[in-house]
Amino acid sequence: MQRGSFDDLRALVAVGDAKSFTKAAAKLGLSQSALSQTIRQLESRLGVRLLTRTTRSVSLTEAGQRLVTVVAPRFEEIDVEIAAVRELREKPSGTIRITAGDHAIETVLWPKLAKFLASYPDINVELAIDYGLTDIAAARYDAGVRWGEQVARDMVAVRIGPDASFAVVGAPSYFARRPPPQTPQDLVQHSCINLRLPTHGGLYAWEFERKGHELKVRVEGRLILNGVFQMRNAALAGFGLAYMPTDVAQPYIDNGQLVRVLADWCPPWSGYHLYYPSRRQPLAAFALLVEALRFRGA
Repeated sequence: MQRGSFDDLRALVAVGDAKSFTKAAAKLGLSQSALSQTIRQLESRLGVRLLTRTTRSVSLTEAGQRLVTVVAPRFEEIDVEIAAVRELREKPSGTIRITAGDHAIETVLWPKLAKFLASYPDINVELAIDYGLTDIAAARYDAGVRWGEQVARDMVAVRIGPDASFAVVGAPSYFARRPPPQTPQDLVQHSCINLRLPTHGGLYAWEFERKGHELKVRVEGRLILNGVFQMRNAALAGFGLAYMPTDVAQPYIDNGQLVRVLADWCPPWSGYHLYYPSRRQPLAAFALLVEALRFRGA
C-alpha cells in the first residue's frame, strides 16, 4: 500500500468499531460522504470488499474483520506512544478508564482516588461498575480491578488492597423460621440471595474452603441481584441468606442485625488487584495512578 494510506485504515477501524458511518464520521471529524469515499478507495486499492452495507446497518466482512483485528491494536499502541512523548513536555494529564465492582470502588479505589485527584487536577478518571470479567482491551479500558485469584496470566497485576474474606449472613428474623446451616451443602435447603454475573449471564456459585477442601454451591432463592450492597439490604430485610465481603456485613453483625454462619468455611482471599495488559507502556498519568493505588501493607 502506498504512503498516506494509514488514514484509510483508521477510517475502517472507526467504522468497524461504531458500526455506523454517521458515528464514525463524527468521531473522525469528516463528512459521511468523505468517509464513504475513503472506504471505497481502500476497498478498490485492496481489491476486496471490507464492509457490508445495508440501509439499516454496516458490518465488517470477513476480510474487513481480519484487517481490523490486526491493525486496530497497532494504532492503539502508536497513540499511546505519541501521548507518552507529549507528556515529556507536559504535566501529567488525560483520562484513565477503570472497570471495577461497586465494593472495590467504595472500599479501595475511592478513598485513594479522592487524594490522588486533588493532587493532579489535569488527570481525569472514569469508573465503570461491572461485576463481569471484562476484557479491558476490547472494551477500551485502561485497567480493571479483580480479586487476586481472578487476574489472567497475560496481565500485569498490582495489589491495591489487603486480604479479604467473605461471610454468609442472614437476619435474625430469617433464622427464626429456619435453623442455621452447618455445612455449605445445607445451603440447598435455604432461601439464598443470588448474584447475577453479567459476563456469561449466569449466577455466582458460592465458594468455600476448609482444610484444603474447596467447594462451590449453587444456591436458590426468591431474589437475584447484581450488587453487593443490594444483597446486604435484602438480607437485612429477612429475604434470605447472602454471601458478601465480610467488611460489608460486619457492622450489622456487630449490632445484631445480621447473623454470620459457616465462618469456618470462609478463609481469607487475596485482596483486590489492579490489572492491565502486559504490553502496555504506561503513560505518566497512569503510572502515577498505579503508584497511588498500590497496597503497601497495614
